[in-house]
Amino acid sequence: MKKLALILVIGAVAFMTSCGPSAKEIEAKKIADSTKVADSMAKVQAEQQKIADSIAKVQAAQKKVADSIAHQDSVKKHLIKPAKAAKAPKAAAKKAKK
Repeated sequence: MKKLALILVIGAVAFMTSCGPSAKEIEAKKIADSTKVADSMAKVQAEQQKIADSIAKVQAAQKKVADSIAHQDSVKKHLIKPAKAAKAPKAAAKKAKK
């Protein structure tokens, strides 16, 4: 009876160790996990860059408006001369004469 119990215990231990993943499977899982993490980080960085570009565009537009306002204030205060008006096209000038 002791031999039978010993054989069953050895069989159970062998069965438990053989059920786990092999070393190749463990390594493949580690590689897959690291690839997923790298892909996720790349997506986050791309989204952050997209947001930064959008902010830069808005700031450039705001600066352009602020510069335009400052220019108009300078003209009103007679600190600078107003810009010359662009010449009208000849066709428009002829229609105005008629």
